[in-house]
Amino acid sequence: MDPATPPTSADVPPDSGDGRRPGYLYRQVAAYLASQPDQWLKVGQVTNAIAARSGGAVFEALKKMAAAGYATHHTGPHRFQITQAGIDAAGTIPPPTPRTAGGAGRSTRRQPVARPNGDLYFPRKLAGATDVHVLRRLRDKRIPVLLYGPPGTGKTALVEAAFPDLLTVAGTGDTVVEDFLGNFIPLPDGGFEFVYGPLVTAMREGRALLVDDATLIAPKVLAVLYPAMDGRRVISIPGYRNERVEAADGFYVIAGHNPGVHGAILTEALASRFDVHIEVTTDWDLARHLGVPAPAVQAAITLNDDLAAGRVSWAPQLRELLGFARVRKTLGLPAAVANLAGRAPHEDREQVAAALRQHFGTEITALTLGKQR
Repeated sequence: MDPATPPTSADVPPDSGDGRRPGYLYRQVAAYLASQPDQWLKVGQVTNAIAARSGGAVFEALKKMAAAGYATHHTGPHRFQITQAGIDAAGTIPPPTPRTAGGAGRSTRRQPVARPNGDLYFPRKLAGATDVHVLRRLRDKRIPVLLYGPPGTGKTALVEAAFPDLLTVAGTGDTVVEDFLGNFIPLPDGGFEFVYGPLVTAMREGRALLVDDATLIAPKVLAVLYPAMDGRRVISIPGYRNERVEAADGFYVIAGHNPGVHGAILTEALASRFDVHIEVTTDWDLARHLGVPAPAVQAAITLNDDLAAGRVSWAPQLRELLGFARVRKTLGLPAAVANLAGRAPHEDREQVAAALRQHFGTEITALTLGKQR
């Protein structure tokens, strides 16, 4: 169901016991969170604000909002904040279908989730639920996750959809400890001011931290994360008075790894810090759903089989296929096909062009400037 579609009777949870029509409490809770978009609200605060009879029923409604992607849930104590998706759907937020006797409810259906840039993320199935829902549950239990897979499969998009409060460190071979902890910056008057880094900010504010391309970062640099992730949840800032930083509730570390990328090394020390490892591959059905022509998808599948067999070093993933769809819409199909061939590394270009030729039935060359008109 689209978030803007008013709920039907089949979508409404059972009556919460307040004597009103089914789903009434859920809508009250959702409306109140939408009226306080910048606030983290405890269950008791919401219960008192809407004069609900049962704090337990309010808590269940809040958890259902979080499971549907309309709220973020932190524990110890439990507190909730509405997400951008919840704000966008304010007033028409459809409650999830109630649980059935056979097991989990349908709150984990593939509802699109808004990312911070406004793009929609379409959740995928994982561990009997959706990937977004599973990541949020793991965060609640402080179980760190390592996402791995080729570049362009949607690892970053998934994390942004799951955690609206996300901060990110983009890993490279040049990443240093100061990129996590912070550094002194010059001021106009000639002085210097220490600016805290994303690790410190995430710990103090109880936010999620994505270490993207973590395996490109030198192991001695990544070691700055380990005391924040273990039972201590405390670090110090040697470059700034050895200041002590303690992790607030909600702080969470998740990392991304691109196997096969030059310079990416997954050490045992890093791998052992993440209790859950999740492979992220391209969702071909989603590519078709988002308007990528079938021949382009089939060519990408063929090339990914070649990649797995070691016959090529590159194959199009979801990112490249969505780019293909945009170029096709702007410049036409021949230019989009030629551009996709040109995105391949030089050593793989002939084989990529051959796969495209096989599925499109035309001669393929990389997009190249011609003579002056």
